[in-house]
Parts: sequence; C-alpha cells; structure tokens
Amino acid sequence: MFVLELTYIAPIERIDAALAEHVSWLDAHYASGVFIASGRKVPRDGGIILAIGDDRAKIEEITQSDPFSVAGVCEYSITEFVATKTVPALEHYRQQLPS
Repeated sequence: MFVLELTYIAPIERIDAALAEHVSWLDAHYASGVFIASGRKVPRDGGIILAIGDDRAKIEEITQSDPFSVAGVCEYSITEFVATKTVPALEHYRQQLPS
C-alpha cells in the first residue's frame, strides 16, 4: 500500500484551473482499483491519496500522469507501507509482513 502526499507548489488559482482534470484522473484510478481514498489536506496546501499496488515504479508512473504533476503545480512524496491492521471494512487490503 502507498501513501501519496501531494504538496502544492503553485498559487491556488493554478491548482483550481487543473482541478477538473485532476478529479477525472482520480476517478479513473478509483475505477481501476488502484486508489481507495483521497482528499485535501487541512490547511489546503496539498492532498493525500491511499493507493494499492505491488510495484513502486508503477505508482510513480501514475503520479507523474496526474494533471497536477503535468501542469507543474504539485510535488509528490510516496511512502510505501505494509497494512497489517485495518478496520473490518478494509480487511480485503490487509497484508502479511514479508518473511
């Protein structure tokens, strides 16, 4: 599992100009099953996405295709973790520690 942290590096007006395309991009990755949660940070200086995947390179490729990245209005920080505990509703995403 991955935590994708977006940090805005442009004025909010530029963020808002790319927002509709960014939301469409999010929708496509929700539909493919890669994204399971996302939202704005408080204060609004970026966002967080929880993503499922086995391949960090693929996740990096996905973040580079974000219209926010393409427009140069955000930077990504990617943290991979092993989700060994979850609420029951997320049980499907639980992982085992590597041996």
